[in-house]
Amino acid sequence: MNRIILSSLDYERIYDSIRKAQDKGAISDNEAESLAAELEQAKILEPQEMPHNVVTMNSKVKISFVESGKRVELKIVYPEDANIEKNLISIFSPIAAALIGYSEGETIDWIVPSGPTRIKVDEIVYQPEAAGHYDL
Repeated sequence: MNRIILSSLDYERIYDSIRKAQDKGAISDNEAESLAAELEQAKILEPQEMPHNVVTMNSKVKISFVESGKRVELKIVYPEDANIEKNLISIFSPIAAALIGYSEGETIDWIVPSGPTRIKVDEIVYQPEAAGHYDL
């Protein structure tokens, strides 16, 4: 697995979201530990230093499922902003957790509820850091 890249702001906010969700019982201790372990492996950069081709929080991305060829556009958001009808996907969802910190063009092997899958980051349509929106 490649080492993911996160902004310091995303890192702090995701950790905070994990703690809040765990306190509310919205995620299990095992899920929280798994997410935290993934964060611990990340390379942390200041928001202004983020490469423009990396999926960050509040990024809008086009992805494809390698096996099926299905393409989807979604935005990765914090749990309180999630809305599946609007393709606003919580960072706690398997697909968002798979994508965060990876770069455009990368293919990711990931386990989703239906089983193992390969996801390709086709395009980052919008990345807050690239647009100079460092506090989203």
